[in-house]
Amino acid sequence: MPDSQKQPQDPKETEGRDEHRLLGKFMHAAEHAAAIWGPASHGDTEAPVVHKHDAFEQASEDELSTFEVVTDSEGHHYAVRKDEASGPERGRGPSTKRR
Repeated sequence: MPDSQKQPQDPKETEGRDEHRLLGKFMHAAEHAAAIWGPASHGDTEAPVVHKHDAFEQASEDELSTFEVVTDSEGHHYAVRKDEASGPERGRGPSTKRR
């Protein structure tokens, strides 16, 4: 039997080959991903993230600004509309009022 077809006897040799094979599969997948989506960008990791506010995000912020977080006596937190938070149920949990 040629040397290239012999199975290694030492388990450490097999482990090294398995790790090499796994790395090769990963790199193959990474190369395909880079071919489709382009190379990974490695920008400045210390720079702050810049959030671009579009119309949808502004509408979400406007909607969330109408809520207040209240905490009941057991420590549970609830989001309550600010116009409902001043009512008698403030601090007791979510309002049962339906819209």
